Amino acid sequence: MIPFTAFAEVVAYAAGAALLAGAAGVSALYALRGRSIATLLAVVSAATVLATVAGIVAITLKMLISDHDRSVALTVTVIGGLVGLGVSLLLGHRLIGGTRSLLVSVRRAGESGRFRLPERRLPAELAELGTELSTAYENLDAARARERALESSRRELVAWVSHDLRTPLAGLRAMAEALEDEVVADRATVRQYHAQIRAETDRLTAMVDDLFELSRIHAGALRLSRQRVGLGDLVSETVAGTEPLARAKGVRLRGQAQGALPVEVDAAELGRALRNLVVNAIRHTPEDGGVEIVAGAEEGMAYVAVSDACGGIPDEDLPRLFDVAFRGEAARTPGGGAGLGLAIARGIVEAHAGQIGVSNAGPGCRFIVRLPLGA
Repeated sequence: MIPFTAFAEVVAYAAGAALLAGAAGVSALYALRGRSIATLLAVVSAATVLATVAGIVAITLKMLISDHDRSVALTVTVIGGLVGLGVSLLLGHRLIGGTRSLLVSVRRAGESGRFRLPERRLPAELAELGTELSTAYENLDAARARERALESSRRELVAWVSHDLRTPLAGLRAMAEALEDEVVADRATVRQYHAQIRAETDRLTAMVDDLFELSRIHAGALRLSRQRVGLGDLVSETVAGTEPLARAKGVRLRGQAQGALPVEVDAAELGRALRNLVVNAIRHTPEDGGVEIVAGAEEGMAYVAVSDACGGIPDEDLPRLFDVAFRGEAARTPGGGAGLGLAIARGIVEAHAGQIGVSNAGPGCRFIVRLPLGA
């Protein structure tokens, strides 16, 4: 058995030689830190072999082993090191190949806008990186599509609002000039002109208010003053506020709430969203048709459903119904507004952490608003 002092001395010599070789390897890695992975792996393998050879030399010199035995040990160590170096080079070549194939895919994605994973099999980490890159490009493509759709909606909004403003302004100018030049003088006509000017002014004011509200929603500047209210009370107020419009259109309007439905909302803003939905339903419901508002609760959420008799909405238009300025071909009529009501309703509902959707149901369509139900 080797004495403890001799064993400790051997360990010290071997550790010292290995540390020197390891320090040389670390210095080489730092100096070559900008090189390829294959070069760095070769340095690691060479440092390992060098540390092993240095340790064996130190041990054999200390233990006074013969030159023959020392040569055999060193030969075996060098052969093993060369094999390890070859394996490291092969691994580095594979890593470099996978990295380059990923780089080619990224460059192609920069040209085409679509990222495709390389066909060759990649190491697990590179494969995971490729998957994340694919997901990132998909999200980026979706964001670009949303940006294009938003830009298109903005252009449509500018065009339609310009048209909707130009028509009443031209009428206001004509009536004002007629009154100023005393083209109309009889009391009844003058009174009629004044009433028309007031009506057009109110319509323009409502349009400007809608634009301001929409700009606040898009800018994230909508401030909510939440309070605990009953959803049934909001439904009753909405019905009372829109009843004159329904009566003038000849549309039956009915509202009901199923039980106590407490919600923490901004009553004024949510009331505006509900009125927008009901007004939209009344405008698109023919005479003698009906609009129904139902409030209830399901799956821990409060909901308000507005059903009309508009005849249904084309399936391709359903996803765009809440987009800014979208009115559909059939709705592009004078006096139809700027197409902001539904977009404002969606913004207000989403600001309350709620959801809004639409589907075809029965003789028309059904808008449904879902909100967190209060305790």
